[in-house]
Amino acid sequence: QVQLLESGGGLVQAGGSLRLSCATSGRIFNLRAMAWFGQAPGKEGEFVAGVNWNGENTYCTDSVKGRFTISRDNAENTVSLQMNNLKPEGTAVYYCAADKASFGSAYYRSSTDNYYWGQGTQVTVSS
Repeated sequence: QVQLLESGGGLVQAGGSLRLSCATSGRIFNLRAMAWFGQAPGKEGEFVAGVNWNGENTYCTDSVKGRFTISRDNAENTVSLQMNNLKPEGTAVYYCAADKASFGSAYYRSSTDNYYWGQGTQVTVSS
């Protein structure tokens, strides 16, 4: 089973930036698509961004497109989410997720059961 550990969350004013990082275990990170999800209090988790297995393609949901950037560093077995121009509605726990299958795309895998999950990191955006 893949293990994931997020870091980089915190408190930031609207318009500010944060960079989230996800460290992974195992020897097959470079074969898996990776993703970031956000879950606001009392709401369902939302697919925020994804990167395919080899890093050639990325996807961001419309609400963050142009402000967030997902990337991966296969040499370090990490995936990052650069979050710029943060908005209060971006307040959420952000989870790193790894596709359970190999050679996946940047897009949502249709079910949360298709991912391994980290514990999440809190992002709070103040007005």
